[in-house]
Amino acid sequence: MKLQNYALGKWIDGDGDGAPLFNAINGQQIALATSKGLDFGDMMHYARTKGGQKLRKMTFQQRGQMIKALALFLHKNKDKYYPISYQTGATKGDSWIDIDGGIGTLFAYASLRKQFPDEAYYVDGEAASLSKTGSFIGHHIMVPKRGVAIHINAFNFPIWGMLEKVAVNLLAGVPAIVKPATITSYLTEAMVKDIIKSGILPEGSLQLICGSARGILDHVTSQDIVTFTGSAETGRMLKSQPKILSEAVPFNMEADSLNCSVLGPDAVPGTPEFDLFVKEVRKEMTTKCGQKCTAIRRVIVPENLVEDFQIALGQQLAKTTIGDPAVQGVRMGALAGKVQVEEVRERVEQLLKTSSLVYGDLDNFEVTGANKEDGAFLSPLLLLQPDPYKNQDVHNIEAFGPVSTIIPYKTLDDAIELANMGKGSLCCSIATADDNIAKEYVLGAATHHGRILVLNEESAKESTGHGSPMPLLVHGGPGRAGGGEEMGGKRGVMHYLQRCAIQGSPTTLTKITNVYQPGAKQTEKPIHPFRKHFEELEIGETVITHKHTVSEADITNFANVSGDNFYAHMDATSLEGTIFEQRVAHGYFVLAKAAGLFVDPKKGPVLLNYGLEECRFVKPVYPGMTIGVKLTVKEKVDQEKKSEEDIAKGIVKFLVDVYDETGETVAIATILTMVKKINQD
Repeated sequence: MKLQNYALGKWIDGDGDGAPLFNAINGQQIALATSKGLDFGDMMHYARTKGGQKLRKMTFQQRGQMIKALALFLHKNKDKYYPISYQTGATKGDSWIDIDGGIGTLFAYASLRKQFPDEAYYVDGEAASLSKTGSFIGHHIMVPKRGVAIHINAFNFPIWGMLEKVAVNLLAGVPAIVKPATITSYLTEAMVKDIIKSGILPEGSLQLICGSARGILDHVTSQDIVTFTGSAETGRMLKSQPKILSEAVPFNMEADSLNCSVLGPDAVPGTPEFDLFVKEVRKEMTTKCGQKCTAIRRVIVPENLVEDFQIALGQQLAKTTIGDPAVQGVRMGALAGKVQVEEVRERVEQLLKTSSLVYGDLDNFEVTGANKEDGAFLSPLLLLQPDPYKNQDVHNIEAFGPVSTIIPYKTLDDAIELANMGKGSLCCSIATADDNIAKEYVLGAATHHGRILVLNEESAKESTGHGSPMPLLVHGGPGRAGGGEEMGGKRGVMHYLQRCAIQGSPTTLTKITNVYQPGAKQTEKPIHPFRKHFEELEIGETVITHKHTVSEADITNFANVSGDNFYAHMDATSLEGTIFEQRVAHGYFVLAKAAGLFVDPKKGPVLLNYGLEECRFVKPVYPGMTIGVKLTVKEKVDQEKKSEEDIAKGIVKFLVDVYDETGETVAIATILTMVKKINQD
């Protein structure tokens, strides 16, 4: 069987025979893969002109709903991918990380749409005043890039590696070309075939290359984005391609690194943290046969606990049954292929020149349900490096398999230095019940790590563990780890957006951003905004209220109702040395009175007060001062119906500007109201 490529809106067989792909368990050939005959330039043009145009016209809300629909579709069909995953050497647990984890990332990014406007672009940050009178301001907007995301993925997670990347670029409004590692691309192809068949994504928003993508970077432009997951050596080679440099193409690299885990000095045998540490190291050594970019390669342990830890971990590793993932009781499958086994063996032999093997055997181990010679099997291997400052191979050589090395340390400063000798890692962890130790370690090691997990009994039940990147947190690391960041919630989405500074009058920028900018023209209408439905309200629409003169009785009555008897409000004799000239009105009285002035009390489309985003009390209000309110429609955020019975509605943000008799602002806030729509479909 020959794998197909999806390009230019159709499934295409590559020319020639292609590279043979093998079952990692029994060594039998599964398929052939080749991309020969594909025109990468045409594929990129197709993505930009077809998928890109359609995605850019969609709002963040629409893109998020699209991703949610895709996640639901794949979740419904996920069971069909597990048998295929087993052929990569993955156990059911390994496959769950890849398949369910990838689909879970789609769900996470679908939910992230709620942090973006119902627009095709994003307004970033606050406006900047650029003139004395406020007639000239600046702001930032972010728009989808007009290129294509090229994802060059690693072999260890054929599904998660694709979905965790495309979830982000699709939400941003950018199409993708996915190039999975050839050796496990048959699993990626199976899922992409279902994605295309579903019809959920606009045509041109996703293309697939099964086979070599050599030469694709010759076609990039400054609007494209390249992401790479794999070895640091390959990543550096790709990053230095002439077109990447000349076009200043963003290149996000997530490279394999020498991640570490530290046993805190307080986590002695008998403590929950010691047991958690042993469990975590065992899990990271055996999950996916250690073929994880986040796997623990260096185990940094207090020198007086090395023997206790070595014995405890050896006992746990001895329970690890190696073999066919389809056989009940097997806890570790095979590496992705025999080439990977040979690479790991070669790296282990290099490490053993200065380290000793304290658990496992390169040749003598049992395999359940399979022939050891046919499959890509390897035993968990635990090494010991007693002198990690003199023998630094442990900080430079990575065996990308079920291999870890114990490193002793004397003090916490010692542990931090050893951790940082990895020259940049995706992640590290520390097991400690002492928060002071945790703080000292984190602040010392954060410079060299993209993520740090603090593991203790309190967090253990819900902790996702050392090796699990989370969709809303960045995944990447400095130095050897590549210097890139993936996912990261909104941060990841912005990687695919172009930030542009815009300058002009507040009125002009209000029109451009569709968010009211202070100082812009306000429009008074004969009908109060609380009498209007969501669709009828216009940005900049303003109501100017009646006024109220604040009295001492107001202050006393509010203190009685609220229970707030702070001296500045109630004791005029205590004001010496303060900024106040006399008893001052409560800030929340000013805001409450403002609401009393601007609220239209009759029943109407406004369903409820949804909350308060921003509030500042900028000038004291004393008895005798007169306040009024300008209530302006600042922004409108559409909301989706949760069910057929749900009320169709949206959130309207109002700018509340409370001013005094001199016209100066005394308080300013943004309130949110939930407003019913006219159209209930």
